[in-house]
Amino acid sequence: MILTVTLNTALDITYRVPSLRPHAAHRVAEVVERPGGKGLNVARVLAALGHEVTVTGFAGGATGRVVRDRLAGVPGVADALVPVAGATRRTVAVVDQRTGDTTQLNEPGPLVAPAEWAAFQNVYEELLGSVTAVALCGSLPPGVPVGAYAGLVRTARTAGVPVLLDTSGEPLRRAVAARPDIIKPNADELAELTGAHEPLRAAQDARRRGARAVVASLGADGLLAHTPEGLWRATPPAHVRGNPTGAGDSAVAGLLSGLAEHLPWPSRLARAAALATATVLAPAAGEFDRATYEKLVDRVSVTGGVSAA
Repeated sequence: MILTVTLNTALDITYRVPSLRPHAAHRVAEVVERPGGKGLNVARVLAALGHEVTVTGFAGGATGRVVRDRLAGVPGVADALVPVAGATRRTVAVVDQRTGDTTQLNEPGPLVAPAEWAAFQNVYEELLGSVTAVALCGSLPPGVPVGAYAGLVRTARTAGVPVLLDTSGEPLRRAVAARPDIIKPNADELAELTGAHEPLRAAQDARRRGARAVVASLGADGLLAHTPEGLWRATPPAHVRGNPTGAGDSAVAGLLSGLAEHLPWPSRLARAAALATATVLAPAAGEFDRATYEKLVDRVSVTGGVSAA
């Protein structure tokens, strides 16, 4: 069983319009609603890969009820979300079908009370007793301490459960010092963490700050991994156009599934890069085009392997 944590769950709403124009009315060609937040997206991809997954975090209000109702229909995903009084947020992605560009609007999330945060921590500790790996994903809702992920990393390490962290800003900076097994920032998040804009130098610095391994998303250029076992670059064979929302979450699913299956780093990275590319062609985050994934996974170029310990 794999556990994903999404403290700031969402109902993801994707609008597709023929052409997005500022200051104009638009007819929406298609609307897609899915349970969202980074960890829920990761969970759906893991389930599609055949893994049993439990999701936890917070859910509340009418939007939270919709999220939980939709999760109930996802095979392989168990719901351990903790109720809160506030309403789960919505995120809106507007996809311009002419250009393929996406405009994202993210609400801040509900205010989490101290008692609700304490209840979550109890649930989290209990769940760690029956899982093989955990992913801590996404932003923090109001009321959750900025050092929350640092504490959750330490709790997982105490339980002997490997932990992957995918967040940004001050929550990432504090949590890196708790020594997560893997962090998965994008290039901008990595630069913000370290102050270095060259990805390799930034990844080296992030490891010095405490991360055991760093896998940086470089957009269409694939992934850079700096690990104790070596340095690698994973590059898809071709660029694709589409909706990039959720591509990073699919990469996390690839890394986490590879970790749970004890795959070597090159195989993990090839899977993660192929899933990220296949997600660009999918209609919504948390999904991937399976035919594209199966075609690409053996064609991703993974180079490197020089010792980086």
